[in-house]
Amino acid sequence: MKLSLISALVLGASMLYPSESTAMVKGADVSWLTQMEQSGYRFYNDSGKQQDLLLTLKQHGINAIRLRVWVNPAGGWNGLNDVIAKAKRAKAAGLDIMIDFHYSDSWADPGKQTKPAAWQGYTFEQLMSNVYWHTYNSLVALKQAGITPKWVQVGNETNNGMLWDDGKASANMRNFAWLINSGYDAVKAVNKSTKVIVHLANCENNALYRWMFDGLKANGAKWDVIGASIYPTQTGNGDWFSMNNRCYDNLADMVSRHGKEVMIVEVGMPWDDPKNSYDTLVDLLNKMKWIPDNKGLGVFYWEPQSHNGWQNYSLGLMDQGGKPTYAMDAFLQN
Repeated sequence: MKLSLISALVLGASMLYPSESTAMVKGADVSWLTQMEQSGYRFYNDSGKQQDLLLTLKQHGINAIRLRVWVNPAGGWNGLNDVIAKAKRAKAAGLDIMIDFHYSDSWADPGKQTKPAAWQGYTFEQLMSNVYWHTYNSLVALKQAGITPKWVQVGNETNNGMLWDDGKASANMRNFAWLINSGYDAVKAVNKSTKVIVHLANCENNALYRWMFDGLKANGAKWDVIGASIYPTQTGNGDWFSMNNRCYDNLADMVSRHGKEVMIVEVGMPWDDPKNSYDTLVDLLNKMKWIPDNKGLGVFYWEPQSHNGWQNYSLGLMDQGGKPTYAMDAFLQN
């Protein structure tokens, strides 16, 4: 039976018998926030009044914030001190927090998983140790600042592992599993209740997720939540809807195969197409509600505050003047 048919049957049954699930996580990755503020960017509410971004997001239903961590970044942005400053603001605003470890000095994604400069030339055993202590020490520093993350990602968009080439999954899945476990053990040593996420991109790609999570399981990896990125294509012909459906099929399959919770930890849509973006987000949030066994946790939007050409990223939820578009209201509808 094809996955699409399975998901249709599950979705239909769920709609007939809606579950009493916990509150949906509606999150935003705002890792660029402090850098944007220092660069002179300002943020406004629906009425055009300047106010703190986190308050504006909260007024639109956002209840959690995601922050990436780089090991030794140029300029300090996304380094530990910057992360702590943003996390303290999020806590003061009453928002839950996700920490996203990249295990790199800069971006880690499907196309690159570059070791931190200070870790170059290390043995694999040393890399395992550094993953543990970087994770542990960062979380202890956050804890000392009064911050206990609800979720922690061990790696970012690790479609083919991390810390290449030692942790490249296609070359050595066992190595990647052991790196995941080093991070997992560090998280639990600081706070046993924090949920550990393994994160892949391309939520619509079931073959990728089966290969990765079946492989990790076979090699003894530990995780609590499967995280996914989805950046739906919008061409005016419904491609985004089809992509959302494939993402749902995939996550429902992951629940069936592994029994773990699932979450969209990144989504982005064109800022200048707010109607389609709104519809896409509402559809995606609804689909997370119907994940089997109440295991769909929620959705995080990636850098919704980006506007006016910031970093050439055009998938925010604000217009060119820093005011929310209609699409941000999607988080109020679920």
